[in-house]
Amino acid sequence: MPIIEVRDVNFKYEDTTEYVIEHLNLEIEQGSFVCILGHNGSGKSTLAKLLNVLYTPTSGNIVICGKNVLNEENWKIRKHAGMVFQNPDNQLIATMVREDVAFGLENIGTPHDEMESIIDSSLVNVGMLEFGDRAPHLLSGGQKQRVAIAGILAMLPEVIIFDESTSMLDPQGRKEILNVVKRINKEKNITIIWITHFMEEAVEADRVVVFQHGKVAMDGKPLEVFSNEEEVKSLGLDIPPMIALTNALNKEGISISTQILTVDDMVKEITNKYANNHK
Repeated sequence: MPIIEVRDVNFKYEDTTEYVIEHLNLEIEQGSFVCILGHNGSGKSTLAKLLNVLYTPTSGNIVICGKNVLNEENWKIRKHAGMVFQNPDNQLIATMVREDVAFGLENIGTPHDEMESIIDSSLVNVGMLEFGDRAPHLLSGGQKQRVAIAGILAMLPEVIIFDESTSMLDPQGRKEILNVVKRINKEKNITIIWITHFMEEAVEADRVVVFQHGKVAMDGKPLEVFSNEEEVKSLGLDIPPMIALTNALNKEGISISTQILTVDDMVKEITNKYANNHK
């Protein structure tokens, strides 16, 4: 069974007639890393809020971890599907990092004698244990986002939804957060829904889903989606940098593998070609 099932969902905001999400059907498998892409207004952030039960469907239904969003109390689903927002300052409320990580545990009734080890483990997982006694407002943007992730991890969710959680960070900060997320996805089998507008992040996912006008326009593995360059561009998106570079090199007669997604892939390809050409 999929861990998330979106069944013929429609959603519109109050006092509007236009649907932001329209007849959406989507299934997400447990343990997968799914990237959601789309231009501004495509409905991707609205989907995130629907999955975290900040909104409920106008019609249709969503089942998360076996729980129906129309039948369950919101907090019960959020225990299973946590969310990391775009701005960590909107998610951090305590005066000390450890207290902030404890906040979610307190809300779900975790016994106090169990909290300390859970908090330590969560901070270790995001590389922030040594900052446990710091004030969150004194941390960098990337560090704050790590604390926000630790707070969600502490509740042992089966799904974590990231709604453009790296958009306010510099390139190094984005890379650090993405590496943390990839690790917890693999090591803890936590399902990741990663909403972004950075194409270089999208190639790190197992699956890419492209939204347009509240519907799925493209869906597949990164190479399958981004190999359709014209279609991707017609949806208002760019091609990931290394795929664009590969296409440009091949057009200039420099034969490069079309399986390249990342900078590391490109370095290996160029290194191998250089070595082979100089044997």
